[in-house]
Amino acid sequence: MLANGVRYSDSSHRREPCGLRHWRKDPRVGIGIQVEGLTKSFGPQRIWEDVTLEVPAGEVSVLLGPSGTGKSVFLKSLIGLLRPERGKIIVDGTNIIECTAKELYEIRTLFGVMFQDGALFGSMSLYDNTAFPLREHTKKKESEIRNIVMEKLDLVGLGGDENKFPGEISGGMRKRAGLARSLVLDPQIILCDEPDSGLDPVRTAYLSQLLIDINAQIDCTILIVTHNINIARTVPDNMGMLFRKKLVMFGPREVLLTSDEPVVRQFLNGRRIGPIGMSEEKDESTMAEEQAMFDAGHHDGGVEEIEGVPPQIQATPGMPERQAVARRQARVREILHTLPPAAQEAIRDDLEGTHKYQAHEFATQEASPRGRHDDDAPTGVIPTVDSPTVETRTVER
Repeated sequence: MLANGVRYSDSSHRREPCGLRHWRKDPRVGIGIQVEGLTKSFGPQRIWEDVTLEVPAGEVSVLLGPSGTGKSVFLKSLIGLLRPERGKIIVDGTNIIECTAKELYEIRTLFGVMFQDGALFGSMSLYDNTAFPLREHTKKKESEIRNIVMEKLDLVGLGGDENKFPGEISGGMRKRAGLARSLVLDPQIILCDEPDSGLDPVRTAYLSQLLIDINAQIDCTILIVTHNINIARTVPDNMGMLFRKKLVMFGPREVLLTSDEPVVRQFLNGRRIGPIGMSEEKDESTMAEEQAMFDAGHHDGGVEEIEGVPPQIQATPGMPERQAVARRQARVREILHTLPPAAQEAIRDDLEGTHKYQAHEFATQEASPRGRHDDDAPTGVIPTVDSPTVETRTVER
């Protein structure tokens, strides 16, 4: 649901997930999440109130917001770790706020969670960390567990690293190990709590590609909480933002990326001028002082204003086509007339293949041996380029 009350249309599709090496047929598609009027407080402190949105099934969505707006609290509420005071969270037809403990346990099996710090057990190998949910929640034989664990480690580019311990590997590898563990129970919904935390921009780019590739392979619903604007601009099908205890908006990525809301523009461009301050928000006098400094020639931080909607990351060549793309196109066509004009134009450009955006093309080079064995590269199909020649061009889609 958009903040203006427009709902997504329901759809039902089949999915055909695959690993990097093997295809498997599965009749399921990721499950959507409906949130209605959700309100959460800690004692007298209100975290957010009356949050209403719908996370579309099988698509990738991102939730943005300044620090302290309760994004992680929102994720924990979705899986029943925290209980909101009011509202509904409907997953697979069940309102998890009112369901029994047994029903909640069953609903949780639909989720996989990628925690902010990886949450790996330091005394366990990557193999045992990944196998842990299977040993705790299933009665599978060890031979079955091994097959599943090795498949998931291979899926995230950690095949051959199963005997390493968390302390022996890089932060990027720990993130991917946490992602592998979140996949072993074949979830239909994956929640990612700031997956880029602690990663440099290059490793973040690899992780972004990996999340898109996983969506292409298993057609799961993915919800990402992040501060990273590059992830927000290029990864999701849908975007939302929390601010001042409210959901500012949620809907197709073009709605937020073309929005002229001051808080959205400030956040996307990382500037001081705007409603967001060090303590989340600021009063009018502070905003006036900052504007006066800017008008006097002081730099306001951030980047040059970024206009337009960049192309969305596509699945790596050789991966199955993302089924979410066709579903999303059908859905946005139905709601197009309800969206702001700038978002409508961006969506039409995308649907008609006339989308233009400045991008960089890197000259093809042979990767160095070190580059080919980069521990933080998720898969061998994504090349590492040592010293690219950069050519600016206009991309037409």
